[in-house]
Amino acid sequence: MSFNRRRFVQAGGAAAALGVSRLGIAQSGPIRLGLMTVKTGPLASGGIDMERALTQYLKEHQYTMAGRKLDLFVGDSGGVPAQSRTKTQELVERDRIQIMIGPLDTASALATDDYIRSQQLLTLSVAAAEDMTQRKPNPWFTRGTSTSSQCSMPLADYCAKTLKMKRMVVIADDIAYGHEMCAGFMRVFEDNGGKVVQRMFPPLTVPDYGTYLAQLKTNVDGIFLGFAGSNGFRFLRQMNEYGLIKKVTPVGGMTALDEAVLRNMGDEALGIVTSCWYSADIENAITSASLRTSAPTGATTPVSTQRPPTPRLRCSTPRCRSSRAISRTRRPS
Repeated sequence: MSFNRRRFVQAGGAAAALGVSRLGIAQSGPIRLGLMTVKTGPLASGGIDMERALTQYLKEHQYTMAGRKLDLFVGDSGGVPAQSRTKTQELVERDRIQIMIGPLDTASALATDDYIRSQQLLTLSVAAAEDMTQRKPNPWFTRGTSTSSQCSMPLADYCAKTLKMKRMVVIADDIAYGHEMCAGFMRVFEDNGGKVVQRMFPPLTVPDYGTYLAQLKTNVDGIFLGFAGSNGFRFLRQMNEYGLIKKVTPVGGMTALDEAVLRNMGDEALGIVTSCWYSADIENAITSASLRTSAPTGATTPVSTQRPPTPRLRCSTPRCRSSRAISRTRRPS
């Protein structure tokens, strides 16, 4: 079944109507909000920041929305799909949540897809799983960010047309998110005349990247990093230790050098081009207020706020469809 604009509107209307019914079960009590995030494992850096940001927002609004108090229940999937499903079930059946924010990662979203449908659970997620909104759209699932490959496509266009790269390697975590991100990069890069000559997908929890660095082809123009969490930081540090950064130019997807881990990196990160739909360097009232609020704790202040504003480029490839931010990591001024 194709999912055109009309079907999307119809599905959204049905979800809204049934969602109101679900919330109406306890109109007199507080809204029960569940957060399914990742607080342990390689993806924890993004998951912990996700919880901090939500808690900060709720505190600013006195845990009140639409005139009703709000109770928050948090689940930790550990980045394990099966555990995400179990924890989501606990939030629904034990804590009786009415709305869920999460999951964080693509694989967990796919693992909980059928349960979200069966429970008709209104879900706002950052998980980039493409099937959830494309090939097998879930009417209860709303993504507030982008799909896995949405940012890697304009980066591939940039590598081919601006950086003039012809031969590249792609490497990413061996999870759905990593494969989808690399697939989007490869498609646009090769449509522009480039060639991906090597693909590597280490396990998400691999303890060391030495084996993969030893296999890395060096007769290429660059390597696309499709990592998530702390793995991009770990890989790049080892790549630098092996003396390969000067031989093979790294570029990164939206989570390869995430601002949550960038503060822990050294000079090896300088000058690396990455792409994302958002950066803390963006100058607007909401970002500025958020940074001022979080600055006293130091917990969520990204290193990038100390750097000059990043340039923005428009992808000319039809599949990209929209403007995305291309950033170059710089030394703090």
